[in-house]
Amino acid sequence: MSGERDTIAAISTAPGAGGIAIVRLSGPRAEAILRAAFRPANDKADLSGRRLTYGAAGGEEGAAIDEAMAVLVRAPYTFTREGVAEIPCHGGSACASAVLRRVLLLGARAAEPGEFTRRAYENGRVDLSRAEAVMQLVGAQGEAARRAALRQMRGGVASFVEGAVQRLTDMLSRIQAAVDFPEEVDEAAVAAQVRAELEELAGQIERRADPKRARMLREGASVVLCGRPNVGKSSLMNALLSAERAIVTDIPGTTRDVLSERFTLGGKVVRLSDTAGIRASGDAIERMGVERARSEVEAADVALLVLDMSQPLTDEDRALLAKVDERYLLCLNKRDLPEALDEAALPDLPAVRLCARTGEGVEGRLARLEERLGAGGGEEECFTVERQLRLAREAAATLRGCAQALGDGFSPDVVAPDMLRVCELLDNVTGRDASEEVISAIFANFCVGK
Repeated sequence: MSGERDTIAAISTAPGAGGIAIVRLSGPRAEAILRAAFRPANDKADLSGRRLTYGAAGGEEGAAIDEAMAVLVRAPYTFTREGVAEIPCHGGSACASAVLRRVLLLGARAAEPGEFTRRAYENGRVDLSRAEAVMQLVGAQGEAARRAALRQMRGGVASFVEGAVQRLTDMLSRIQAAVDFPEEVDEAAVAAQVRAELEELAGQIERRADPKRARMLREGASVVLCGRPNVGKSSLMNALLSAERAIVTDIPGTTRDVLSERFTLGGKVVRLSDTAGIRASGDAIERMGVERARSEVEAADVALLVLDMSQPLTDEDRALLAKVDERYLLCLNKRDLPEALDEAALPDLPAVRLCARTGEGVEGRLARLEERLGAGGGEEECFTVERQLRLAREAAATLRGCAQALGDGFSPDVVAPDMLRVCELLDNVTGRDASEEVISAIFANFCVGK
């Protein structure tokens, strides 16, 4: 990526037909290029007023390219802290591409992926964590992911990191005082105090660096319906989705493959999957479906085990119940029929009695599911990007090692170099000490125009 302060340009809206498409410029010649590429309809219009102005994007020899609007904002009051101009024109590829070609002919350079945000980073407008939050916000799936990205854009993660580094710096100053003034500072007391603070800080970092929580925010939660054949899994899927998505029949084994659909629950995106009934079968195709069902359950964030209340527990039910863990929720289906299931034989798991056919009790199931997906996932700042997660988890592990060393009787000055290493790891989250290679790799994943 060029380090020159030239003027860059790109189409900043998504490709395809739409109401508008926006050509964006940033750099020292943004204003001059805009004035050459755009003619206000009113000769007295003031482009420098930071207001949208109606006019025409003009080509060579005065030919009009498109009716358009334009806005100019001068440095440093922009995202990049450079002069920025935007030309909203009619949507679709033809108009925007023609306007872009015109501004490139007038001296702008085609922007590389993420170059607008990189300039914002290089000019001190955002740190790396905030820059990464831009792309997290663009790709946010669900309200929870949007809120998390917005908090990070507003400095939530950066604020936590800066506070953690400040706490470590304070601990290091106390350790240094114990080394320099052994007659005045009790080393054992400092070691005990620092050890407790290191363990507390490690716990705070670990809570914010949960890979499962980060994945659920980025990609959505995986919820899988499982159970033996003909207990009502497909009916429950349709009821949860409020749509006839899965085929429902009285014939056991109707579902042969994994059927998935996305919906939003409590601001979180959920990928709900209906699976083949799990049982021994001589049918080769059904056996393949059962194996896929087992794989889906193993990888699920939450498994909804469906049991038929109108029948006693079968050996197939008991085999499934024997494998339950903390991810499971029980769905006791067919409550509209005479009850034959001995609930006393069930494991101590959250359960909801319902009738998927009529919808009775389904709202309760959704409430329990929302509660489970929200457990441990409050609104505090968390690391959601893989790079940040790796750095944070290494930092937490190093802090745990320092605390353990102090507990084993080592002098505080022995762990000071590792504590300094943690400061470096955390600084890399915000980009204070990030290498050029790391910075380039981050912005290479951005879309052009952002």
